[in-house]
Amino acid sequence: MKHYIIVKFDESVDANEMVSQIRELFHKALDINGVDKVEIYVSNIDLPNRHDLMIKMSLSQIALELFDNSEVHKKWKSDYGRYIIQKTIFDCE
Repeated sequence: MKHYIIVKFDESVDANEMVSQIRELFHKALDINGVDKVEIYVSNIDLPNRHDLMIKMSLSQIALELFDNSEVHKKWKSDYGRYIIQKTIFDCE
């Protein structure tokens, strides 16, 4: 399945500056059994009605549960959650 995390950061954040840290963090999710691929995209349009970052994960449904309880996810929420003003989660086959 595909798991998308799409976020809009507050105005104090430059997504381009944080993307290497976010890539490094989410790369660790590949250690979770069933997580096959992680891709990070930064928006190339800076408009008020656009989101800044998209994380696309290819994984099994069981791996999604493991990810949700992982240290990677906890660190994502604790280190970056305070900068997020909008978030969309979307899952599909």
